[in-house]
Amino acid sequence: MWSVTMWLTLYALCLLELVRAIPTAVTKEFRSVQDLHREYHNIFRFGNRNAASHLWSSFILDRSEQMTEDTMKMLFSGFCAVSGSPVRPSEYNKYGLLLDTVFEQERRFGFMHYCCWPCVCDTQDFIKVDTKTVRTKDKGEQQYHFAVVGNPCAHPEELSRPFFQPFDGRQVTLREVAQEVRCRPDGTLEGAIMSDHNFVIISMFFDSVNERAHEESSVTAYKVPQPGRMSVFENQAYQSEFEFRDMCEQRKHNGYNSGMGEIFRKVCEINPITRLRSSAQQQQQQQELTTGRKMSTNDTL
Repeated sequence: MWSVTMWLTLYALCLLELVRAIPTAVTKEFRSVQDLHREYHNIFRFGNRNAASHLWSSFILDRSEQMTEDTMKMLFSGFCAVSGSPVRPSEYNKYGLLLDTVFEQERRFGFMHYCCWPCVCDTQDFIKVDTKTVRTKDKGEQQYHFAVVGNPCAHPEELSRPFFQPFDGRQVTLREVAQEVRCRPDGTLEGAIMSDHNFVIISMFFDSVNERAHEESSVTAYKVPQPGRMSVFENQAYQSEFEFRDMCEQRKHNGYNSGMGEIFRKVCEINPITRLRSSAQQQQQQQELTTGRKMSTNDTL
């Protein structure tokens, strides 16, 4: 039989586990990205952060109701969406990109913070923009734009497929080099929060505007790429994706031997986003089927 001491010990251990289970957002106040970085080992518990920025994002979104909108945005600027590396946001690691949304024929301009320039190339190839309604302490429910990728757990067996690292030629699998990309039995990505159209959120797409608004307001336009040159949009200095056009092409020819190599790319290649038809496009298609003629751009839906 158990002694009183043994029962008390068991009771104390149970209380300790209950305390650990209480979300840190209830008591912790985030004042800087360094506060987020200190949570690294609470966020990444099984391995490194390679291609696992969905866990940074979920950590923030799970606690959004306990923070202001400014705090939420500040925390989202504290990591690289592609590599998962912690970053300290500045104008020099702030990149401006014109990305496809998850809908056909729609693009938006916005900003993201990266650990290094090759992440621009991988973003252009795989990341799309979608929305998510989020509640914060001071703004209530608001719709925000987020960087999203497809759910790799649609094909979990691909995490075990061998590939060669471009840096040293080693044969590895994603299960080995991206250990935080973990699939549940129901086909969902462990720890991920999904966007409005069911894609994996990996970061915020900051200060997002539609393509036309960017074209009308942009004050810088160059014809020859010059990495390191700063551009300006709505009084915000940033590095334009255009400056890395030639470097991205060279990186491709070299087998992606810089930045994250192929780790992020291999994760995204498992289930790349197939863009959707917007409600306006669906309505147009229905009217074309009904009328038997193709609508022109001058027709009003």
